[in-house]
Amino acid sequence: MTPDSMTAGSLLLAYAAIAIIALVVLIARYRLNPFITLTLVSLGLALVAGMPAGEIVAAYEQGVGRTLGHIALIVALGTMLGKMMAESGGAERIARTLVARFGTKNVHWAMMLVAFAIGLPIFFEVGFVLLIPIVLNVARRTGTHLLLVGLPMVAGLSVVHGLVPPHPAAMLAVHEYQADVGRTLFFALLVGLPTAALAGPVFAKFIAPRIVLPAHNPMEAALLDEGHGQVPDAALPGFGITVATLLMPVALMLLGGWADVLAAPGSALNGAFRFIGNSVVALLLATLMSFVTLGLMRGFNREQILKFSQDCLAPTAAITLLVGAGGGLNGILVKTGVAAEITAMSQRFELSPLLMGWTVAALMRIATGSATVAMSTAAGIVAPIALAAGYPHPELLVLATGAGALVLSHVNDGGFWLVKEYFNMSVAQTFRTWTVLETLISLVALALTALLAVLL
Repeated sequence: MTPDSMTAGSLLLAYAAIAIIALVVLIARYRLNPFITLTLVSLGLALVAGMPAGEIVAAYEQGVGRTLGHIALIVALGTMLGKMMAESGGAERIARTLVARFGTKNVHWAMMLVAFAIGLPIFFEVGFVLLIPIVLNVARRTGTHLLLVGLPMVAGLSVVHGLVPPHPAAMLAVHEYQADVGRTLFFALLVGLPTAALAGPVFAKFIAPRIVLPAHNPMEAALLDEGHGQVPDAALPGFGITVATLLMPVALMLLGGWADVLAAPGSALNGAFRFIGNSVVALLLATLMSFVTLGLMRGFNREQILKFSQDCLAPTAAITLLVGAGGGLNGILVKTGVAAEITAMSQRFELSPLLMGWTVAALMRIATGSATVAMSTAAGIVAPIALAAGYPHPELLVLATGAGALVLSHVNDGGFWLVKEYFNMSVAQTFRTWTVLETLISLVALALTALLAVLL
């Protein structure tokens, strides 16, 4: 590599670092509109990095479109399903059952375990919109601080997102590293459960009393009807039918993930499993099912169901725009060569494969905001090096890479804005809770993975 190219690469990394710092300062300190700020900083970074002016807006729009093509549909369908759970009393039924089984003092542990189980085959955003009505309902029913219930939920989802097969990101890394799925799952549970416990219920117990939330939460008002008093237990839907409706998209996505095992690749049945296992199709089918099981069967007419499905969408507009703007920034980082420079830089340092996997994934995560992109990119870079070196535990490489892909979530990550808006926090509060939680997961998982490597 020539000195000139190294200088150009260093400048790109410096520009990206300045852009990210500017985002944090402008949004958190000066209270500028996050969507406008993300857009301006993205375009400014592209200009400073030397992108041709005629290509900048197109690159930004492609990043927005690529992100929203998935997230907008997921948020909309998940919110409708959540609204049906709330209006029918399904969320209330699950909340009462959890409180009865675990006790008021232990609901945060219950939410972590539920999220850990439900999040296995689905993306973080899908699990989040499925579970947020239950979180809001449990917090209200028990009078518990929202973050004491909500943070364990996002911790459980985040851990399985980065570490545990059959989650799509983890499965991709398993393939790259040529790891054994069964052993990876076993090690992931050994590392993931204590990590989720520490970053979820334990951390939530510490931070929740230190965060004061506004009295009114717009997302709670949209999802839960605050006009209802205590509903008699007999008037609520059954626990079984409610959980079946909630878990339907999870089951369908599992079918899609195991399509090649259940049916011959290329066959019509295999294609059908893959189709219904797509996250958008699975959520669409589950939402339609909820219109029946939690709507018509609960005595609501079609006009009421239509009103529920329309009313709940308005509060999601801001979230969708912010997630899209984060995707636009990701697009600029890729097009300007920042992502490629991070990749090249990581290869110049002589690190063990385990630490290299974590470091490359962490750098990509900070730059692009996407755990899936960070994990897939890092695995693609580190796998040939690890295989050539004969590293004996590829399963641990999957865990280390997944841990790195979760570190330091900030304003270019869609999950950051989902957590901020649904929990009704300021940007600064989101950094103190969500960003710290994600970093805790990353560091604890890396430490436990390194310990496993020593023991093995």
